[in-house]
Amino acid sequence: VQLQASGGGVVQPGGSLRLSCVASGSSAAIGWYRQAPGKQREFVASITTAHRRNYGDFVKDRFTISRDDARNMVYLQMDSLEPEDTAVYYCYALVYIDSALNDYWGQGTQVTVSS
Repeated sequence: VQLQASGGGVVQPGGSLRLSCVASGSSAAIGWYRQAPGKQREFVASITTAHRRNYGDFVKDRFTISRDDARNMVYLQMDSLEPEDTAVYYCYALVYIDSALNDYWGQGTQVTVSS
């Protein structure tokens, strides 16, 4: 499965961005991690085929993840962005192959929150 993320950019604090990720195939779950300079990669959000959503503790109702299974796409709507949200955001997918769960990663998209 190949993943292509887009939608990053520069936004002022309090602003919004919508990230998109297209997958080349279906997935059991798909979502986002992020990595800020000098920090470990951090879970942001995920959504399953049953549309069960999970979010990182820091999200605090600011982000919304959704998926379009017909297009194999996942979206991350980010509102009330803070400078601490500055990071590279990576799309990932969990795919079952022969009953084993495998993870696939996209190339990342930069989000910068700055005044």
